[in-house]
This record gives sequence, structure tokens and C-alpha cells, in this order.
Amino acid sequence: MRCRHFLNPILSPLSFAKPPSRPLACRAHARAGAPAQRRAALAEPDVGISRFASSLPGFCGTLKQRYSDFIVHEVARDGALVRLTSFDVPDESVDAEEEADPDLDLPQSLESFRLLCGDADCDALREFLSRVSEDGSNALPFILSPDADKAHRSEVHDFFKRNFKFLATDTVEHSDGVQRCIRVRLKSGPRGRRNFGEKARSRTGMSSSGPSGWRDDRPFDSRVSVIWPYHLGKYLRFHLYKENKDTQEALRVIGKMLGLQPRSFGFAGTKDKRAITTQQVTLFRVHATRLAALNNKLIGIKVGDFNYVKEGLVLGQLMGNRFTITLRSVVAESEDVIKEAVDGLINSGFINYYGLQRFGSASVPNHLIGAALLRGEWRNAVSLILDPREGECDDMNGVREHYKEHGDIDAAISNFPRRLIAERAIVCT
Repeated sequence: MRCRHFLNPILSPLSFAKPPSRPLACRAHARAGAPAQRRAALAEPDVGISRFASSLPGFCGTLKQRYSDFIVHEVARDGALVRLTSFDVPDESVDAEEEADPDLDLPQSLESFRLLCGDADCDALREFLSRVSEDGSNALPFILSPDADKAHRSEVHDFFKRNFKFLATDTVEHSDGVQRCIRVRLKSGPRGRRNFGEKARSRTGMSSSGPSGWRDDRPFDSRVSVIWPYHLGKYLRFHLYKENKDTQEALRVIGKMLGLQPRSFGFAGTKDKRAITTQQVTLFRVHATRLAALNNKLIGIKVGDFNYVKEGLVLGQLMGNRFTITLRSVVAESEDVIKEAVDGLINSGFINYYGLQRFGSASVPNHLIGAALLRGEWRNAVSLILDPREGECDDMNGVREHYKEHGDIDAAISNFPRRLIAERAIVCT
């Protein structure tokens, strides 16, 4: 008998149908060429669970026999269910109204700049803008007066971002290694040239530092080398769909393909590995076209529903999760018992703090490792984590066996996959 139930993501933690006296079935893993062996499943008394929040008799069933039996949709802060519905890339073009006159009041902006940086720099900027108006392709970058005040330089950078969105700035240093000044250049955008920067002199500034000693021939700071359209939010938000992978593993794959570190991604919560899940993720200043191009290469992972926003996600910025759970091999005294238990779950909710799901499904249960740590049995705890495991693939157990026999830390670090966080943390310390 098989049953499927759709559970409300926000449930009142009042009661829970009594767990079955017979434990839920677990998957059996077998090595290639060896007969399949089923590890004895955990029961509630094995982990110290002796009392339950409900007097209902409950029933038995197999949970997560397949990863597709556990489907999770994140519930965003606005209450919307996160689903993958589109692979379309958003339009990044500028509205004609914005493109017509981005600097609006040029005399006023120049006067504000004069008050901030002085007459000499103001005249230099006015001359540069004149060259841009006449022929942008010949408007070489220029540098402002030396400025030792870092806070003031930051104020100048911000001024250009607010008032001259078609210009980019970075900081260059003098050959003496002490003095600093700001360099200004034209970038793509409403007033820029899309092909500007293709010439070497335009990308790198002036042809040499010259007698002045300013190192303005160096490439522009990488923080401004990627020209970001001023009208877009600085964060790309997208929906991550994954199958049978945890969140960190999926983002590690995407990050490797994009040349980004895992810490570049923002997300509200980690989703189950043995499941099909969909959640929101953000990236700072990455164009949607780059992510969309990965969909043909990704396996068990898809990205879409792209949108540019002003802020990135951090842990906890969600309302909850919506679960669709399939139970297999259901055994109960009668269908009425199942209905009564499920009705109690839907109407009253459950306490989601303590249960067999908290102890993992690996061949080495988490509670045995935890008990060893509490007793101060460090060698035993390390052995439980690192030693060969029943049901694991031969290649992985080969790595475990080699480390157990030879203690070769370098080989273990090289061969333990990054998803084995605990194992790698132990051998790296």
C-alpha cells in the first residue's frame, strides 16, 4: 500500500502520531560483486526515544526509498513557493528615457565636484567630458590630484557612481609606493561606447607611467573591470533546482564552472541531499546569461527564474519549506489508522525537533559518533568517521582502507571528495 500526502509548510507543533513500534525501513547498499546485505534499521529505543507526543497507534512505512520521494520547495519571505518555472534571461537594456540624459544637470554636477576636489581636478574632468562628447574613442583615462585620505577617495568614487554613471574610477599609486590618486575612464553604458576598451591603450590607461612616476599604465582594478549596468540590482537572484545533492555540493559545482568560490553564493537555508529541492540563491554581479549557459552542462542541477535585486540572501531569510512526501511499503492495522494519524498530523502539526531523521541514514549512525565524543573517546570517534563503511562504493572504501593502514594524510586529502566535510576536517587538522 502506498500513500502520498501534501503537508502544510507552517504547522503548529502540538502533537505527532506515535512513531511505529517497528522502525522505518532503510535502504540496503551492496558493493559490486558482493551479495546485498541490509543493515539493521534503527528503532526509537536505540537512540533513547521512549515517549511520544501523541497516543495514536501510528503506522510503518519506508521514507526516502528514492530521492524523488522527498520533494522540498522553499517558501520565500513574501510567502511565495519557490519553483523552477523559466529559463529565460531578463532584459538588461536601458530604458530610452534613462538613456537620453543620464547626467541631467552637468553644470551642477561639475560645481559639486569642484567643491569636493578643487579647481584643478574640476577643470581636468570638464576637459575630459569635452573629449568624450567630441569623440569618445579618443578620450584616454586621466588621473586626479594625489590624495592620501582614503576616506576622501572613497567619497570621490561614490560621487562618480552617483553623478557620472558612464564613467568608472579606480585607485593607482605612485612609483614611490606611497602616494595614491584616482584614475577616471569611460565605460560602456548610456554615454559609453560598447567597443571602447577593445584597444590596449583604452583598457590599460595611458601608454606608460612617464616622468610623472604615476603607475597609470597598469590594468584597471578588477573591481571595476567588469562593467555593471547601473540600472540593474547588483545581485542576481535565481532558483536552484537539484536532485540527490545537498546545497553546498550543487553550489560548489556551479561555482567551479563559473570560477567562483562557494562563499560567493547567498542562500536562506540548506536543503536535504536525498531529495528533489528548489530554493532561492543570490550572486553578486554575475550576469544571468552566464548561469543560463550552464543548464546544458549540469547534471541533476538546473537554474532559472533569474531576477536582479539590490540585496543578497543570508541564512534565515525564508518563511519555511513545503514538503511533498511519499511513503512506501506502508503497514498498518487498517486504513482507518492511517487516516486518523494523517488527519492528526495535518490538523495539529508535529514537533520537528527530535526523531529518527535526526540520526542520519549512513551505515555509521550519528548517535554512536556523538556518544563517543561525549565520553571523550576521541580515537573511537575518529575511527567511526574515517574507517571503511558497509555499503559504500569500493573506490571510496579503498581510500578509507589506505588511510587506516598507512596513515597517509596527503593521499587522504587528495582523494576524499569535498562533500565528506567531517573526514577532510579531521585529516587536515
